[in-house]
Amino acid sequence: QVQLVESGGGLVQAGDSLRLSCAASERTLGTYDHGWFAWFRQAPGKEREFVAALAWSGGITYYADSAKGRFSISRENTKLTHHLQMNNLKPEDTAVYFCAARPRRMIRAQGLAVYDSHEYDYWGQGTKVTVSS
Repeated sequence: QVQLVESGGGLVQAGDSLRLSCAASERTLGTYDHGWFAWFRQAPGKEREFVAALAWSGGITYYADSAKGRFSISRENTKLTHHLQMNNLKPEDTAVYFCAARPRRMIRAQGLAVYDSHEYDYWGQGTKVTVSS
């Protein structure tokens, strides 16, 4: 059973940066040639929303409009750990951030599927990010 553990959340001021990390416990995850890592977030009283996604092969990335130009998703070569670099944070970025993994190709068109939380097989417990104004 794959477990994902997020780290790096905290309390920062608007304009600051944070780097979130997501570590996978199962080394077999790294044996898959195709898959996706993603970050979602959920603010109090709101639904979980897509933030960013990264294909394991080819480096294809997708970002929510709110994240474009400020956030960057990347992974380490082992495919066991990936990161979300968040710059110029805003109070509206305040949320619990969840990492997710899907160790297989998307069946639907990836340009649509990556945004759907139901497409991911494994989830972390979440790390809280609070941005003060």
